[in-house]
Amino acid sequence: MNGKRIRIHFAGVGGQGTLTATTLLSKTALDEGLDVVSGEIHGMAQRGGVVESTLLLGGWKSPVISHNEADIILGFEALETYRAIPYLAPEGYILSSTDFLSPPGVSAGRETCPPLEEIKNAVTGCAKQSWFVPCQELGLKAGAIQCANTVLLGALVATNLLPFGPDALKKAIARHLPEQLVPANIAAVDLGVAAIV
Repeated sequence: MNGKRIRIHFAGVGGQGTLTATTLLSKTALDEGLDVVSGEIHGMAQRGGVVESTLLLGGWKSPVISHNEADIILGFEALETYRAIPYLAPEGYILSSTDFLSPPGVSAGRETCPPLEEIKNAVTGCAKQSWFVPCQELGLKAGAIQCANTVLLGALVATNLLPFGPDALKKAIARHLPEQLVPANIAAVDLGVAAIV
């Protein structure tokens, strides 16, 4: 996929840093001289609500990604990865966190959440290749659970699916994040890379 036009669909819930991750990856691509289009789709504008965003590289005019069009799905929460599967293009790739943040219906006991194995089986059945990463655990190891989103970005840039790698992402972190956040996020990138290499 390296060098081609790429459409990435981000799926998560409010409070996970999905939009921050989209912005950081967009800035990384811009720093590398790539043509970038990005968009945000806020579900509930509060912590715990569904958040979706898009990043398109290589000359797209619109940030909209319809069903069966995403070359890559980045799922920051396992159930949201499951829900995002319809966006995946044939021969597309999925990277997902193994973490769950229960929606209100599950928390209240009115609904049940599919087990991780069911989600993995569904993803494996439709993706060309998939990776599942314990992002919160690795984020804590890097220094803060809030680095879970950067762990997933580190995993993504290690796949060679994008026209830049971990070094470009780390340079963007140093350039665009507040100084006090840089060390933990750099460590999170390295842990994300190590999780799939």
